[in-house]
Amino acid sequence: MLKNKVAVITGGTRGIGYAIAETFIKNNAKVAIFGSKQETVINALIKLKNTYPESNILGLAPNLSNYSEVEFSINEVYKKFGKIDILVNNAGISAREPIEQYNPDDFKKIMDLNVTAVFNGCKAVVPIFKENNGGCIINTSSMVSFYGQESGVGYPTSKFAVNGLTKSLSRELGKFNIRVNAVAPGVTRTDMVASLPQEMVERVSSTIPMGRMGEPQEVANAFLFLASDLASYISGTVLSVDGAKVQ
Repeated sequence: MLKNKVAVITGGTRGIGYAIAETFIKNNAKVAIFGSKQETVINALIKLKNTYPESNILGLAPNLSNYSEVEFSINEVYKKFGKIDILVNNAGISAREPIEQYNPDDFKKIMDLNVTAVFNGCKAVVPIFKENNGGCIINTSSMVSFYGQESGVGYPTSKFAVNGLTKSLSRELGKFNIRVNAVAPGVTRTDMVASLPQEMVERVSSTIPMGRMGEPQEVANAFLFLASDLASYISGTVLSVDGAKVQ
């Protein structure tokens, strides 16, 4: 489904991002993964190469909240592969503290990685997409961007912002054949969820009509669809992948 496509995936070293990288590789894309540390990037590259020895992959570790580093890394991918077709802004962090205990520095860190980094990636890749006469941006949102959450205001706030950025850029960039969408996963079996109290996971899972949390692969499949030509007339959409979760 992605033959001859080049994709950049931030937060691609683990969890949903790693599942997206695997899925794109299996569908014949050339993939560059961005991670927070060079060590984790190298480990992910080794794992991917061992599993998919014929794959064409690259790994970089820019500070995503620093525009100059993001622009440099995007251009490195462009120099290696000759083009970029897909940008997946997946990197993100969360926190669960109530407002009285919320560290303002932690709030800023969440906004820097979950929002500013998305802006940086989009700004850096758009000139390349225009040169290519089109491209596809997919941002990782969350179900809490619709419902909020009981504690930890920074994460849902950041994902509300991602939805706004997604819808606004889809309108701004549509005339250049650049599609901009987002995927809003529900409770998914990732490291982030594993760190939550079991009681909280069970309580949230009990409200999911499908009766279980999602798997990273199920979320990655949504990214594959939106990145492919099957979604050629879909833009400005925030696609929920949450088992019909309701508030």
